[in-house]
Amino acid sequence: VGVFSLIAKPKSQLYSSCALWWVLMHHLLLHTFHQPENCLVIIFLCAFPFFPRRTDINAVTNWNAPLVWEGTFDPVVIDAIYKKMDPRVAVVVFAVGKYTRFLKAFIETGEKFFLVGFNVTYYIHTDRENEVALGKGRKITTVPVPSANRWQDVVLGRMKWIRNEADYLFMMDIDSVFYSRFGAESLSRLSAVLHRGYYKNTPREKFPYERRPESKAYIPAEEGDYYYTAAVWGGYLGDMYKLVKYCYEMSEEDTKNKIEAVWQEESHLNKYLLYNKPTKVLSPEYLWSDYDKVPADIKVVRISQLVKNYAEVRPNGGH
Repeated sequence: VGVFSLIAKPKSQLYSSCALWWVLMHHLLLHTFHQPENCLVIIFLCAFPFFPRRTDINAVTNWNAPLVWEGTFDPVVIDAIYKKMDPRVAVVVFAVGKYTRFLKAFIETGEKFFLVGFNVTYYIHTDRENEVALGKGRKITTVPVPSANRWQDVVLGRMKWIRNEADYLFMMDIDSVFYSRFGAESLSRLSAVLHRGYYKNTPREKFPYERRPESKAYIPAEEGDYYYTAAVWGGYLGDMYKLVKYCYEMSEEDTKNKIEAVWQEESHLNKYLLYNKPTKVLSPEYLWSDYDKVPADIKVVRISQLVKNYAEVRPNGGH
């Protein structure tokens, strides 16, 4: 009945009516299934016909998870849904050595665009402390680390107490700035971001997966869904702990076997996500690069990696 009443409405009233219908459907499904992400998938598929369609992108993966692009969600509605649940969000970043120069811009732009109005804490792993003014409800926890420590070692140790302070966790690269809204549409049990270099015309056999069978990150040429970046990823804290632990343990196994995956933790991340599918895939809007021209299908750049001299900022140089 609700669907037919929406179709009968004038176009000028249609979208606001759909938004209301979306919220009502969400609450019905949430009380039934108790899983907001599962409900959103169903709502997304049911509500999609009532919103203007984008014909230039895929909005659903082949395992029926949302593939999030500008124009495939209502930001007001989805923020309202999640704010009812009042989730606590942790953001883990590393600002070690010369990378501390990127911290101020990351935090200040995050204050303008990242989950605005939500309870967000930045966990900054650094070998020096920086003071940055934050918006209401935002917190910074500075975690001193020796610059020689591997990030996996540090995160696994710290996650044990972060787990009592947050519901969702994002891992992000500090050498990035936010340019536009990065909202609750990004939240799910496990969210991965399509790598900007391989999302459009690259066949799976050309993805830069680890192709050496000796590595624990090995993926055969005939397998693969997408290639994901390791610069932004997030999800439920428990699921993120499993993923970080997996990357750590597989990297350690490779080290014992005197091999390193071609793209280090990103290679292990892609191996994990091939067999443990993300519940939400975010388009390259959720991590672009200032090095690259923005194509027509990227309607908005939400966060982007900065242009920098890698040889100068990285202890071991390189890109």
